[in-house]
Amino acid sequence: MNIDLTDTTSSQINSALVQARRASGTPAVGMVLTLVIVTDEGNHYDALKAASEASKEHPSRILVVIRRPGRSPRDRKIARLDAEVRVGGESGTGETVLLRLHGELASHAHSVVLPLLLPDAPVVVWWPEDAPEHPSEDLLGQLAARRITDAQATEDPVATLALRAQTYTPGDTDLAWTRITPWRSVLAAALDQKHSTITSASVDGEAYNPSSELLALWLAERLGVPVQRHVSDGPGLTAVRLETVDGTICLDRADGSLAELAMPGQPDRHVALHRRETAELIAEELRRLDPDETYASAVKYGVQRLGGKAPAAKGAAPAGTVGGAASDGAAGDAADGAAAGADAAAGGTGGTSGTKAGAGKKKAAQSPKKPASS
Repeated sequence: MNIDLTDTTSSQINSALVQARRASGTPAVGMVLTLVIVTDEGNHYDALKAASEASKEHPSRILVVIRRPGRSPRDRKIARLDAEVRVGGESGTGETVLLRLHGELASHAHSVVLPLLLPDAPVVVWWPEDAPEHPSEDLLGQLAARRITDAQATEDPVATLALRAQTYTPGDTDLAWTRITPWRSVLAAALDQKHSTITSASVDGEAYNPSSELLALWLAERLGVPVQRHVSDGPGLTAVRLETVDGTICLDRADGSLAELAMPGQPDRHVALHRRETAELIAEELRRLDPDETYASAVKYGVQRLGGKAPAAKGAAPAGTVGGAASDGAAGDAADGAAAGADAAAGGTGGTSGTKAGAGKKKAAQSPKKPASS
């Protein structure tokens, strides 16, 4: 059921939601969270489509905030709220409200959204594009337990990662990190099978791919060894190589869907590693709403080494190295503990940091984690 409201208020929108639920025969509210999407008129369709798919796994009230401040001085002085309420149909078991904020009201989205939040339910805010520099200080971000951004959608993804590290607040996460969950899972499983001292690593991926940078930083932070970034033709992430005293562990995905895992002393095997759609990424992020400590440690670890530097041009020498050479003993301990740390990090969206370089085998808490660019 769809209800269009012009020049309306938050109170009238709430009444329309109740009316729509009764008309559809579902007066009870069975939603588990409120998802606020902050976007513009040109991008709201794709974002809403992804969120609606994710709501099939996490029934939620989706509030789409579309700011329309106006172009002329007269338009910017007008404050008007138009809304579209959708219950049932494509909204599934949840509810969707499109909020178009005109004129001066575009600067006060939080005052419109606050009365529409589900009571006693967590709030997640997602910026598909044009995220604020400091999401937790944004007025909408202050309402949320989790704040989702996407460095891939920015003009300079590497510089954006540096900014995310500087402004990180518990509850922040980025879809560039979510995209590498399958890679981290496979690498953790490989290290569980093959315990060997790791001496160095390398990550291949497209230029200006933030997921490649994050994966390199994660490996450097977990293993305590030098990690090089190489530029490839893509798509997205294409290969990870771990150099060990027994040989090379290589996870290579050249076609964007099927990867090949090669390990010393074992036959090569194929691994399904497809590039996931945005709906899958959002669904993963909504599974756990606690702070993602593993993401925090990874994005902060080598941010000073990123320093706004762009990856080298295609076919050039390695774009750079993160991490540092570990002593023989420290490198061995890091290799022994990498499986536990990687498994904790690769399991999901949140999670506790696993074993760090030279820290032994201390167990960490297990945690689950535009088409995806990884």
